[in-house]
Amino acid sequence: MPEKITVKIKRQDGPGREPYWQTFEVPYQPNMNVISVLMEIRANPVTADGKKTTPPSWDDACLEEVCGSCSMRVNGVARQSCSALVDQLAQPIVLEPFSKFPVIRDLMIDRSSMFEALKRVKAWNPLDGTYDLGPGPRVDPETQDDMYKYAECMTCGCCLEACPQVNENSPFIGAAAIGQTYLYNQQPIGKALMDERLEAHMGPGGVGDCGNAQNCVRVCPKDIPLTTAIAALGRQLTWYSIKSFFLR
Repeated sequence: MPEKITVKIKRQDGPGREPYWQTFEVPYQPNMNVISVLMEIRANPVTADGKKTTPPSWDDACLEEVCGSCSMRVNGVARQSCSALVDQLAQPIVLEPFSKFPVIRDLMIDRSSMFEALKRVKAWNPLDGTYDLGPGPRVDPETQDDMYKYAECMTCGCCLEACPQVNENSPFIGAAAIGQTYLYNQQPIGKALMDERLEAHMGPGGVGDCGNAQNCVRVCPKDIPLTTAIAALGRQLTWYSIKSFFLR
């Protein structure tokens, strides 16, 4: 086992500031993940050449691949840093913030665009009031199994980071919002807003802008079948377009 772990971190002191690199060395311990390495650096923020510096900043919460907040590029791959085990990574370990989102500081990013996309496609079930509405409609087991995978989405941003269609020159909404559109279009209550969701995808940046690179399913930490949702939503849009044409 190595005595030390070498880590290169792409740092940025704030929004709009110039990024720079710093290299650190921390003592090796068995079963370390990237978060534990960053915590070691935070406890003793001294670079590999002995210079005192500020502790690196990053996001984390659950530390068990549920919240999605610790997303970053680890050795060039978009993933969750809490489940990135040091023993499985080549050294030096290179940590970078996502490139498709504004950087707040160091490895912290602003994923507001993802939540705005969820608003655009109305990714929720419409409920009227807080009073007792009684039991909800029954859902068959096959549909439940299908929906469950999409309900695991953490809005972590890995699918957008890996997607070549998501860039500063494209309004593409991304696979996460498409997956949630498909999820709520299947739910008996969610279907009440189905036409509005499909209308949202008819405009620029909707599912039609997907280039079918399929990078999203390769990097999704929860193995969500996003390309299945993209194909299914495309079929729903086709039928919706035909129906809208004849009902004019």
